[in-house]
Amino acid sequence: MVVTIVLPLAVLQSCMKWEYGTIEEFRVAESGLLICNEGNFQYGNASLSYYDPETKSVENEVFYRANGMKLGDVAQSMVVRDGIGWIVVNNSHIIFAIDLKSFKEVGRIVNLTSPRYIHFVSDTKAYVSQIWDNRIFIINPKSFEITGYITCPNMTMESGSTEQMVQYGKYLYVNCWSYQNRILKIDTTTDTIVAELTVGIQPTSLVLDSRGKLWTVTDGGFAGSPYGHEAPSLYCIDAESFTIEKQFSFSLGDSPSEIQINAAKDTLYWINDDIWAMDITADRVPVRPIIEARGTKYYGLTVSPTNGDIYIADAIDYQQQGAIYRYSKTGELIDEFYVGIIPGSFCWK
Repeated sequence: MVVTIVLPLAVLQSCMKWEYGTIEEFRVAESGLLICNEGNFQYGNASLSYYDPETKSVENEVFYRANGMKLGDVAQSMVVRDGIGWIVVNNSHIIFAIDLKSFKEVGRIVNLTSPRYIHFVSDTKAYVSQIWDNRIFIINPKSFEITGYITCPNMTMESGSTEQMVQYGKYLYVNCWSYQNRILKIDTTTDTIVAELTVGIQPTSLVLDSRGKLWTVTDGGFAGSPYGHEAPSLYCIDAESFTIEKQFSFSLGDSPSEIQINAAKDTLYWINDDIWAMDITADRVPVRPIIEARGTKYYGLTVSPTNGDIYIADAIDYQQQGAIYRYSKTGELIDEFYVGIIPGSFCWK
């Protein structure tokens, strides 16, 4: 339910620097799904959507409607911590912190190069990965300030790329994606890189299973890439020893991405045109998908932490509103709805 509040022009002009609009008060369920819609690069049309799985209702443009200003250019990712949602807006070089009950901004981190993901080490320290920068930024979420940097080895500012982050004990692992082929291991007590592991070309994502094993999938680059082109692979890495335990190869021309894991951390999911699922103890990748593609572009993926439902983001043609398909864990369609342009990442609250 939303209640519209129209603020006087003078009030809006005193606190807004960007396009402003009607401010709304939101009342939403305690739990639900937030969808980051990237929008088109350099168009400033990123947006945030909210979906209530219980009522099957969706609210689009909730950041704009709650704050009276656009979210920015390319909403890359989002995480939730202690009732606050942190939205990483890549090409606007900013991270917004919002109250999850009202969707109103409570703070922002600025002067980032090209942020991709944020990972919380503690209440007063978080890491922000970057593309086109050889540094991982260290921030204080309490003060919304940049407090330091971790310089990544064998990267230039132009070829730097760090992506998703997972933590095992005091160590944080991050995949290096664009024109890279490594997983980095960071000691979070000293903010130093203590080891690196070479995998295939361009590891796209990273998860940790129930046994302390890291999983990453590589996209293999592309034909004509100066960095090379090879068949993609799925890797199982022991976090303790930081060694590769298993490698599952795909075919040249495949494009696996968006590896995810369920709440029990015993089943992997990924996109490779269709949606695939695999037990973490399996000795081979499955031969049949759990959900077949609809002939457009599956672009994002998540698994409900409460009931295992599978949510798929469909970018369609990258110009119109994208679609979200909700399936049961056995692959039966439950719901579908439209969100913003290029839905790419999900966040549960």
